[in-house]
Amino acid sequence: MAENQGARRILVGVTYGQSDVVLRHAARFARTFDAALVCAHVDPGRYVVEELPDGTVASLPLDPDLPELKDTDFDQGLVAQVRTAVADDSIELSFRELAGDVAYALTRLADILDVEMIIVGSRRGGVRAGLKQFLTGSVAAHLAHRQPRPVVVIPVAPVAEGKPLPWEE
Repeated sequence: MAENQGARRILVGVTYGQSDVVLRHAARFARTFDAALVCAHVDPGRYVVEELPDGTVASLPLDPDLPELKDTDFDQGLVAQVRTAVADDSIELSFRELAGDVAYALTRLADILDVEMIIVGSRRGGVRAGLKQFLTGSVAAHLAHRQPRPVVVIPVAPVAEGKPLPWEE
């Protein structure tokens, strides 16, 4: 690990089933900028009850019938997926479990950690993804318009030139 990695950080939003291409590009940016990579997962089914100075949050489920989890537990399966995709021991990785609105949570953590940039993946094509974006909006668009640092959107399923975009079909 590089000596000054603690001075620079890059934040990448991670989620279950996410394409590894997002994590591989995030790792490349971390190497290029000699930065640590902070991997944040946001659970929109939980709400924040306390925010600690380091950006860690204590949260509770929106549905009171859901089982109590330790607020800061980052799913170990997701940790394994990230470590496998990054596959570079020279990059300092850290993991944060957040709650609430995805764009707001990433922006808040980015502010607290003073990251160089935020990296997110583009949405996948398809009806379900399109409906979700219609109802909740694009995380990348919310980030790009509501905070001051660069937002890098990694295409997870690029469409060839001349082909219709998924929402145009």
